[in-house]
Amino acid sequence: MNYISDAWVKYNRRKSVKYGLPFLIFVVGGSFGLRQWTQVRYEIGRVKGVTKEEAEKMGLKKERDVTLESTFEDIQKLDIDHWENKRGPRPWEENTIIDKTK
Repeated sequence: MNYISDAWVKYNRRKSVKYGLPFLIFVVGGSFGLRQWTQVRYEIGRVKGVTKEEAEKMGLKKERDVTLESTFEDIQKLDIDHWENKRGPRPWEENTIIDKTK
């Protein structure tokens, strides 16, 4: 037992063991950890999406299909010529100050 404690003290004084060994453990262990972490990305990528029929069976319904043309029509209906600039409260102000100015 005394031999083990003497060896520990002897090797613990060396900078290569004191700083190098934890660094190597960190690098090698980190590579294994990153391998497991990146494997999740590939596993998720293999999962297929849900079809419309399966989504409707689960109770999820889309009201309508959103297309570029329908979005453009919605934007054209907006009245962008008549608007009013409304000032929001600053972080250091209370809402009551803004209400008094109106």
